[in-house]
Amino acid sequence: MNYRHIYHAGNFADVLKHAVLARLIRYMQKKDAGFRVLDTHAGIGLYDLSSEEAQKTGEWSEGIGKLLETEHAPQVVELLEPYLSAVRDLNPEGGIRFYPGSPKIARMLFRPQDRLSAMELHPEDFARLHRLFEGDHQVRVTELNGWLSLGAHLPPKEKRGIILVDPPFEEDGEYERLVDGLAKAYRRFPGGTYCLWYPLKKGAPIKEFHEALQALDIPKMLCAELSVRSDRGMTGLTGSGLIIVNPPFTLKDELHALLPALKDQLAQDRYASHRAFWLRGENKVASNG
Repeated sequence: MNYRHIYHAGNFADVLKHAVLARLIRYMQKKDAGFRVLDTHAGIGLYDLSSEEAQKTGEWSEGIGKLLETEHAPQVVELLEPYLSAVRDLNPEGGIRFYPGSPKIARMLFRPQDRLSAMELHPEDFARLHRLFEGDHQVRVTELNGWLSLGAHLPPKEKRGIILVDPPFEEDGEYERLVDGLAKAYRRFPGGTYCLWYPLKKGAPIKEFHEALQALDIPKMLCAELSVRSDRGMTGLTGSGLIIVNPPFTLKDELHALLPALKDQLAQDRYASHRAFWLRGENKVASNG
């Protein structure tokens, strides 16, 4: 995978990640008190899908492009509304040219009392992210290795928060770093809602990753995975997953409705699949399809 997210913006992995992030934000907003979103690997925040980089891969056309062209069942429409409303608001003339990254989606959904801390290490991407939010008192952009923010920036002063950890997975050991990073962050801020993204591809150590997470003895961890194609003969990304720590009590049922719809709409071959299950916590049967 190429670290520069412009090559992947709006793809099927973004659809799952951003749809769930929007659900988490809406749930936090059920209480009047403000909260903070900590985005550890924020990118540039806003992506031009007509750019040379985005057009080179065209991954968005198999993700958000398909989603916007599809009619959804009423329940799915409701679940996708906060996410898709952010995308449509950036493209008022219809179609899709601009796609919001996770920090931009969060900011677009915020109330006046909500805050964002966005971390980005790449100098050029940090500069663009900083320009995007310059003068916005609800956003703090920091040039920092996102892994370090799991210690230095927790707990937030609001005492309520969503921590999105979305590393590029260009280096070996990223699954282990996710486990270690969550352990460190959870010790500092056990009441936070954590959303950890990871890739699904041939040879990925998913079983070992899940077992290491279970060994942390964190009371509630929900897993959601979406694969859009078989990994047979494939070397690239075939799906992605999310680990949600301290999930809203409504999220499991929402995933039961959302994941089958995303699988049907984004499938690239007949081997597309999904599952949602508790890694730790409420012992319910996994949702597979």
